[in-house]
Amino acid sequence: MKKILWFIPIVALVLLGLTVSMSSCGGGNPLEKTVREAFLKGDTTQARFNQIVDLLKSNPKKYSKYIDEDGNVNIEELGKYINAIGQKLRPPMTWNIAGYGAKPLSLTVYFERSGSMVPYDAQGGSGQLKKAVNDLINFFPGKDRVSINIVNDNIYPYSGTVDSFLQDRNIYETTKGTGNPAYTDFKLIFEKIFQAQKPDNVSILVTDLIYSPKNTQGVSTAKIFNEENSLATSIFKQYKGKSIIVQQLLGDFDGMYYPYNGVPFQYRGPRPFYIIIIADAPVLDRMALDKSYANFLNIGNVLNSYRFNQAQTKLKYNVLPTWRGNAGTFRPDRDDATRITHCDGDKTTGILAFSIAVNLDGVQKNDVFLTNPANYVVQSRNPFTIKVERITPNDITGNNKRYLEGMTHVITFTGKLASHSDEIEVNLRNDFPQWIVSSTSNDDMNPAAGDFAHTTFGLERFLRGIYDAFSAGSSNSYATIDIKLEK
Repeated sequence: MKKILWFIPIVALVLLGLTVSMSSCGGGNPLEKTVREAFLKGDTTQARFNQIVDLLKSNPKKYSKYIDEDGNVNIEELGKYINAIGQKLRPPMTWNIAGYGAKPLSLTVYFERSGSMVPYDAQGGSGQLKKAVNDLINFFPGKDRVSINIVNDNIYPYSGTVDSFLQDRNIYETTKGTGNPAYTDFKLIFEKIFQAQKPDNVSILVTDLIYSPKNTQGVSTAKIFNEENSLATSIFKQYKGKSIIVQQLLGDFDGMYYPYNGVPFQYRGPRPFYIIIIADAPVLDRMALDKSYANFLNIGNVLNSYRFNQAQTKLKYNVLPTWRGNAGTFRPDRDDATRITHCDGDKTTGILAFSIAVNLDGVQKNDVFLTNPANYVVQSRNPFTIKVERITPNDITGNNKRYLEGMTHVITFTGKLASHSDEIEVNLRNDFPQWIVSSTSNDDMNPAAGDFAHTTFGLERFLRGIYDAFSAGSSNSYATIDIKLEK
């Protein structure tokens, strides 16, 4: 009998120990488990946030601190809870959920119907322009929150439905008679877009971005360029909280082209057109982190893209213990993700090469840009060069899985550490894009001269006006990485 009584407390203690162990790792707490999983997988997206909210709604009494009976989330309290869990991880992690509790976004389309735009949708062409607009509408989460306008001398509501717009094979014929297609009043259009835009709205303007105001006969190109540059700066500087994405695409053009200062001529061939996405800067930041907007922000066939007024992105990165091409020896610090100790170059060459895994998704740039070392400024006491490569599924193995999951690229640093310590600062450059300069023409009277098929008259002056409007308050780098080295 004594043996039985002795055995029961032992079993109880073992069960208690298991319970404590499970609780400490989140095993008995679905909310903690879900949050930890989000951090460990690097999945701090809108979709993951929605999963957490669904969990809260499944048991509002249990989670009453974070959600009320009407399903309203207490963002502040939930954010504290999430980041308390993140601080227990090694390395510590944070997740700013402030933007995720916002209302669903709406989309307003402004479709230019000027004389210079009609030939992009000719029946014999491939319809790249209409497809791009349709893709934006189809990829936007929530077609019921989409509205469409026609623009030229003013802004006019589209008379059909969203579905009729999507299915229309000759949209310019259908909208014939809407407004005055002889000119496009950019000043009026942009001002009205800004004035009508609400905090949870995204607007897109589909245009050829050729500045063509009324009554320009006899005005020199130099004067008109200066006018459009000043106009852009004066408009956009009033809306410093906005952010603008300009996407350049190429479409079949078949019809009359109207040069700024010359005789109209028939042209058949490729021509650039542009999609301008406008929203409050935090809204675009939120969309960039939300996978449900990935297709909307990255539609196919975009040749070039640039976001104006983009704040610096905080990057997550891990020092990799091993990676191909590493040289010498080093040891990542367990508590400080930015610190590497016991650094020693290769005994034969003296070269030290180490790598970090980083998530560059938030920077909103394609791999052509991100993998080009020329777009990075590397500053350190000892000269280091870098190589940037995209992480592929084959790179993620059992040995490095925990370091690569949730990351997009590996940056490898190569140099010689001649001093006892060093600090490397890497800035991803945010300069006025060269593609805009290369895509600009100052004379559009002759389709056989220059690169008519790939340039836009006066493009640089207008877009540089937008750049100048935002440049005083924006950073000259998209992101900064700091790494401390010690021997």
